[in-house]
Amino acid sequence: MSQQTDRHLWSDATAGDGDAFGALFDRHVQAVHRHCYWLTSSYSDAEDATQSTFLLAWRKRGQARLVDDSILPWLLTVAAYVVRDQRRSLHRWRNAVLRLPPEPDGVDFAGEVAGRVDSQRHMRDVLAAIRRLPRAERDALVLCVWSGVPYADAALVLGVNEAAVRARVSRARRRLTRLLDPSNSPAINTSEEAR
Repeated sequence: MSQQTDRHLWSDATAGDGDAFGALFDRHVQAVHRHCYWLTSSYSDAEDATQSTFLLAWRKRGQARLVDDSILPWLLTVAAYVVRDQRRSLHRWRNAVLRLPPEPDGVDFAGEVAGRVDSQRHMRDVLAAIRRLPRAERDALVLCVWSGVPYADAALVLGVNEAAVRARVSRARRRLTRLLDPSNSPAINTSEEAR
């Protein structure tokens, strides 16, 4: 079943075929998770958002829009909406907690915060550098490099030609190289890959 195109699998999934949807999940879950992590800077939040994205995709499967027989661009759009909704919910929750009276014993979470993984902290620096890029370059970089969308599909999503996408990705990589100290950054492939 995994050799079938996204369009064929999505057609079967729309008709209620859970196995077809499972094959699409297996095919795209890593790209969706990377996209969610880029949006949240948190492994656990990215996990939650990825699960919510596929749950929502199943519920809204009749409304999907494929781009050149690929469901991935639509899934990434759904993921962005899911993350935005999660942020709004978290903001409302935080505001509600701040209105509560303080705990009498004053619980200290300093130990938990100090125990965060170093790679996650450094990844926030990388994501901050990516967010400093011009929007057009950032969008192209996130789609093509981070989420693995082919240049041609990214061009359709971004409404430009493939050469423009390639140029934006190239400029974004050069800027990131200047913004980050390569000896301290996590694996960011700055070489041009043929897609």
